[in-house]
Amino acid sequence: MEKLEKKEVSQAIIVANNFTDNFAPFTDTTPVALLPIVNVPFLDYAIEFLNFSRIEETFIVVSSGVDQVRSHIEKRLKEYYIWSVKMTITVIGSEGSHSIGDVLRDIEAKGLIRGHFILMTGDTVSNANLIPLLERHKQIAKYDKGACMTVMYMELPPCMRTGDEVTVAVDRLNSRLLTHQRQNPLNRERNFTFDLEYFKLPSSAEIRHDYADPQIAICSPMVLTLFADNFDFETRDDFIRGLLINEEILDSRIYVAELPAGEYAMKVSNWQKYKIVSNDIIHRWTHPLSPDMGIGRMKLQYHISKNLVYKNKSVQLARSSVLKESLVIHEDSSVGDNSWLSQCVVGRRCRIGRNCKISNSFIFDDVVIEDNVQLDHCIIGQGVVIKGNTTVSGGSVCGDRVIIPDSSTIDKLTIQADPPEFSAPAQKLGNSAYIVVEEEDDEAGDSEDEEKDTAQTRIKRMIVDDCADVESDVSLSSDEEESHRASPVPEDANIFLSEVIDSLKRGFEEKSNPEFLVLEINSSRYAYNMSLSEVNFYVVQAIFHLSPLTDATTNVLAALKQIYNHLGPVLKNYIKGEAAMEDCLKAIQDVCQEKDNIKPRVSQIVHFFYSVDLVSEEAVVAWYENLDDDAKWLRDGLKKLIVWFQEASSDESSE
Repeated sequence: MEKLEKKEVSQAIIVANNFTDNFAPFTDTTPVALLPIVNVPFLDYAIEFLNFSRIEETFIVVSSGVDQVRSHIEKRLKEYYIWSVKMTITVIGSEGSHSIGDVLRDIEAKGLIRGHFILMTGDTVSNANLIPLLERHKQIAKYDKGACMTVMYMELPPCMRTGDEVTVAVDRLNSRLLTHQRQNPLNRERNFTFDLEYFKLPSSAEIRHDYADPQIAICSPMVLTLFADNFDFETRDDFIRGLLINEEILDSRIYVAELPAGEYAMKVSNWQKYKIVSNDIIHRWTHPLSPDMGIGRMKLQYHISKNLVYKNKSVQLARSSVLKESLVIHEDSSVGDNSWLSQCVVGRRCRIGRNCKISNSFIFDDVVIEDNVQLDHCIIGQGVVIKGNTTVSGGSVCGDRVIIPDSSTIDKLTIQADPPEFSAPAQKLGNSAYIVVEEEDDEAGDSEDEEKDTAQTRIKRMIVDDCADVESDVSLSSDEEESHRASPVPEDANIFLSEVIDSLKRGFEEKSNPEFLVLEINSSRYAYNMSLSEVNFYVVQAIFHLSPLTDATTNVLAALKQIYNHLGPVLKNYIKGEAAMEDCLKAIQDVCQEKDNIKPRVSQIVHFFYSVDLVSEEAVVAWYENLDDDAKWLRDGLKKLIVWFQEASSDESSE
């Protein structure tokens, strides 16, 4: 008779504090997990996410504000939240903890974890399905006894900089993490440093710089032991770095799981990230964690109208008020005459006066905004009163119970209701409004400290443009404003193209392994932040800069065949799919227009690329039909080829 195995209870740990002051003054009195985002506390998103993944037992560890978290959980239990049916939640006070490392050492000492578990922070929002990732982690742990952690990453869209990006090297064959660097959130890196040993690995090693780290990990029980044995592990980055450096000594390995398309996970580590994730929730990227779903309760919270306007049925709107787009207004709030709202969140019981303009702002509960107030890119805490004719902008933060005096102008400031410690008279704005003077960053910077998790959040405020690199507090240099992965500055494009030409020239002359050439090109791609579309374009262009083609006149086709015989695998690695074919054809158009020796042979060149299956007939015809009027030379050169395509198609259809 087979021995019955005891079912392992699925467990999770939520760290409710973030051990930074990025959300001050709110987190001076409240754990970050209880701050609202789109009118719902972070903690509710985290618990609902774990409930989706069938986690049965969750430990919420709180270093400060434990009574507040306990009261919140008790309130949710009385309201019969969905997760209360199958999940047990235990709130654990860990008052002496000052880092994630301290929290995990405390958990290990209490002996609460009995198997594999999920580790996440309370300020992470995700709709990911952890069930297959957890099973995959357990399978890896069966054949690799040193598999201690699987870290989750989400691929970011181009040019987004939030403070949580990492650059990693991963072995594609087994998804093992080889190296890990946290990117500097304050400027765009052009170079990354990796140990030489990683470039001695086979072509299965892949370097990625487009990952966001949502701080979700699937952990084996040995993780707690490793934290307990190594007191210098304060953050998760410390843990990863320590294991990668001492992998053989500790006999422990880390694996990577990339979230599949359609799944979402972001850690809200600063106000800029708060804005990004709020907009993602409103635009339903986190579905089913969307505003109208109630987040944990079977109750309709909002009615949705066009342009993603979520409005509670109890909201009172003046007839002349305008609700433009992407905004949420909670119950018992009101908006006065001629007021205009767009891309913002308004909490419960808020009063917005007449002639107000509010955009890209987040207003907590019980806020009073008097007439003729303008809010743009700001956070307004609970119970705040903003007197008339006031402007608040530039990523300013107003803490709970602040009263902003009449006709004030607040720009790039943090304000709290009570005087900060050691405050000077000049810091007082009103009886319940004190400006918090921020520490200078000049001293902030031990290089060692910069590498820690806490340094990932040194973006101080929300900025106007999400799709830009944050270089200072809220401003960008003109060069950086123009910089985008899809449209790089000319210097970067030229340098990248020259490096690709050098690699292919050397590879062609020395008959190098094409896989090594692909690895070189990818390294250059990540160094200069080039998009895949740009890589496709410049790789094809680089082919025409090799000596057989630069010297060719009448024998262009023979020279192209000679190059393709060796570098064909490189081209096939990049030219895959309709979008890549379009990039390839545009590169041919661009290079033929510049080079007189191959311009008359453009039809033969396109036909050759078609004959070796790099471009399809449909792609060539679509490209031809969309050519601009100033490309008459190209239309004339391709006319016979297009006619040939059409005749071949008609012959096939007649048969």
